[in-house]
Amino acid sequence: MGNGGGGPGPRSPFRRTVLRRVVPAVAAAGIGIGTFAGFAHGSERQAAAADFPTWGTRWVVHATADVSSPSVGMINKSAAGQDRITADYQVDTGHKVCEGNACSTFMAHITGPVSGFLTVVAVDIPQDRLPGVPAQGGPQPPQPGGTRQEVLNRAATWLTANGGSQVPYNQNKVWKDGYRQDCSGYASMALALPTPGTNTVGLATDRALTRPISLGELKPGDLLIDADGDNNNRHVVIFEKWTDDAHSAYTAYEQRGGHGTDHRSLTYGLPGGDAEFKPYRPVAYGD
Repeated sequence: MGNGGGGPGPRSPFRRTVLRRVVPAVAAAGIGIGTFAGFAHGSERQAAAADFPTWGTRWVVHATADVSSPSVGMINKSAAGQDRITADYQVDTGHKVCEGNACSTFMAHITGPVSGFLTVVAVDIPQDRLPGVPAQGGPQPPQPGGTRQEVLNRAATWLTANGGSQVPYNQNKVWKDGYRQDCSGYASMALALPTPGTNTVGLATDRALTRPISLGELKPGDLLIDADGDNNNRHVVIFEKWTDDAHSAYTAYEQRGGHGTDHRSLTYGLPGGDAEFKPYRPVAYGD
């Protein structure tokens, strides 16, 4: 099971039944609720943050409220119930996920220990939805953007998505998640844009997607784009962070020919680097 990769370890069906039907007070005792300012799909919102126990092993955390969306991490990766999750809202996807006699159509948006969406079936509670956590109804399509960290998390998934290796580069093929295996398809995947992905020119010129910024404004999740020339010369990379205080280089995620997905130090767009690259900010971040 595990919602698209991996699955929970074995657990007594009887114990699962008892937890869900007989002792809700015991499960609720492990829940702490507070309030904080969080981000959902790039917009600021106030929500109740609740802490819950989990069960089983290898539950996949997804990029969006869709079990077919890319993995951004895993809960209980090596031991059953080793992680607790913090959730700020939940989505009724309309798609039922079951493990044993426990089923739910809800996916929780979690902010820790990994940011993303997790099926509520992975949470050790007697209900089929999270108590005391705001719910959004109806199936939710992938939304552009998300938080900067969510974008970087999605970018990192392609480093190991090919059986532990990087996704190979190809302008004419799409990966298992539906995104084109070139630089702009990769950036579109990280930004959760519609499949198979926007091309490099679109990423640079569509003001519903990005806006130009200065090099000094670059923040994690921003883009550096060379939109000139033909499709063999254009390129886009995802900025992660500066490598030094002098801003002489930065680390970035990219999908490059002859290699595939990479995470390395670059100087594209910097003085002494490739001057064709210009910095852009996805408008979904809201800043």
